[in-house]
Amino acid sequence: MGGGLLLAILLLNRLIRSSLAAPRIVENSVPEGLPWQEVSIPTVRSKKLFGWLIPAGEMAPAIVILHGWGGNAEMMLPLAGPLHAAGYTVLMIDARSHGRSDVDTFSSLPRFAEDLAEATAWLRRQPDIDPPRIGVIGHSVGAAACLLYASRQPDLAAVVSIAAFSHPAAMMRRWLKFRRIPYWPLGAYILFYVQQVIGQRFDAIAPCHTIRRIACPVLLAHGGADAMVPVSEAHEIFARRPDERVELLLMPGSHDQYDEIERHMASLIGFLDAAMPPARRFT
Repeated sequence: MGGGLLLAILLLNRLIRSSLAAPRIVENSVPEGLPWQEVSIPTVRSKKLFGWLIPAGEMAPAIVILHGWGGNAEMMLPLAGPLHAAGYTVLMIDARSHGRSDVDTFSSLPRFAEDLAEATAWLRRQPDIDPPRIGVIGHSVGAAACLLYASRQPDLAAVVSIAAFSHPAAMMRRWLKFRRIPYWPLGAYILFYVQQVIGQRFDAIAPCHTIRRIACPVLLAHGGADAMVPVSEAHEIFARRPDERVELLLMPGSHDQYDEIERHMASLIGFLDAAMPPARRFT
């Protein structure tokens, strides 16, 4: 390979990574009206995750909440109050290179799942937590990460996926179209390069495939007016479900905004309540 061609490829790779980097938006508020505490959670590669822990009492069921691409814990706060009022301890985290968490070399769906795994493991070690009664909620890439993590973690109690895409390649193709990048040959190379960087093939981490390997109850929630991730993708994931433990909740709203949130939170909490095993009794 000539030096000029090698340099061109290196420059292209750098451009791809910078173009796909998630924006960092730092929180500017706190969970007002809730008994929150700021926490720092170790994750892989010696990095730390920022989070808010909102305890609900001794041996309460617990939920870990993960935002989407370019998001942060603050953006998920509308979920925290209703969940806490329903008796759930809530842990909200920022993925690496998001919000107030440590920066890393790149962000990806697998790294979101790694951070979720470390946060859930940390929560299990805390006093007043009943490990069998922990569930996870994620939005968009965070939702896909919840499904990936649950496919590898058999003792999770429940998953709520909000606006997950069915396959990373489909999401990437929409991004290429938005940026007016032709699929062949440049777009095809971008998809190849991204898989090389993250160390995973898209097929292995796609929600339409990971859903088949999940043992716990799953709620797939999706907005009917979602232009970023069409609701058809929720139907595609649902069609691949392994059994009746997977439910589909369609609601008004777009990718980031949902109408009548209180009514849908009642459905979400009802699902979690039904999925959680009974509290253990200690004598």
